[in-house]
Amino acid sequence: MAIMPDKRFVCSAKSVMLLTGLITAPQLMADTFTYTPPTEPWLDILYQDKDIIVLNKPSGLLTNPGRAPHLADCLLSRVQAEFALAQLVHRLDLSTSGVVVIALRRKAERELKRQFAERLVKKRYLAVVAGQPAASQGSIDLPLAVDTDHAPRQKVCSQTGKAALTHYRVLQPLATASLLELRPVTGRSHQLRVHMLALGHPILGDAFYASPHVQAAAPRLLLHAASLQLQHPYSGKTLEFNADTDFVAANGSLSWPTDNF
Repeated sequence: MAIMPDKRFVCSAKSVMLLTGLITAPQLMADTFTYTPPTEPWLDILYQDKDIIVLNKPSGLLTNPGRAPHLADCLLSRVQAEFALAQLVHRLDLSTSGVVVIALRRKAERELKRQFAERLVKKRYLAVVAGQPAASQGSIDLPLAVDTDHAPRQKVCSQTGKAALTHYRVLQPLATASLLELRPVTGRSHQLRVHMLALGHPILGDAFYASPHVQAAAPRLLLHAASLQLQHPYSGKTLEFNADTDFVAANGSLSWPTDNF
């Protein structure tokens, strides 16, 4: 199954909702959001050498600092406390957990950014979504743009949106939900969250894009960056990193009882 752009859906704030047939807008994150990043473990290091450090970011921790002083604590600042030259080469959303690679030297930063820009890095995510997709696998090819009326939310936009492609596969149908494997080809902001909404199956626990009922179905966003494959910036060796999280293992085994869904 493939979902392709439809010229009828332009850049209105309701474009994604119209595409999926939903009438009620999803609940927005409250303006009074309180940032309480997890501290145990302080850093979950999967791999480290002189050029890179690979970590398992928990849900609830920013990848990079926010503008306000109370948003300074983040994955990058924690790494920079030990490695002053550490620099980001990609990011995960606050609510998304999983594998993040950080460069420890400038040359490594340039090379890793090149790999991400040229789409050489292979990413594999796991997500629990509401309902059960009609097709067991497929692709979602819908351009995305920032929703200027509700930033930082994104929306499907055939006029100004940037190309965004996601491949998905159902790993396990559940009673009222499904465990999916997601493989994004592009890396747009909130891409997987908006594409799952466009498919008609928002991710459980999503405070930006899910209805109140679907948001309340999980205590966190059930989206996890389980695997990341790249070339080492100096040796060129292919490296693959895998990480578990609280609700699912990297191999796709749910850690929470399936009757939760």
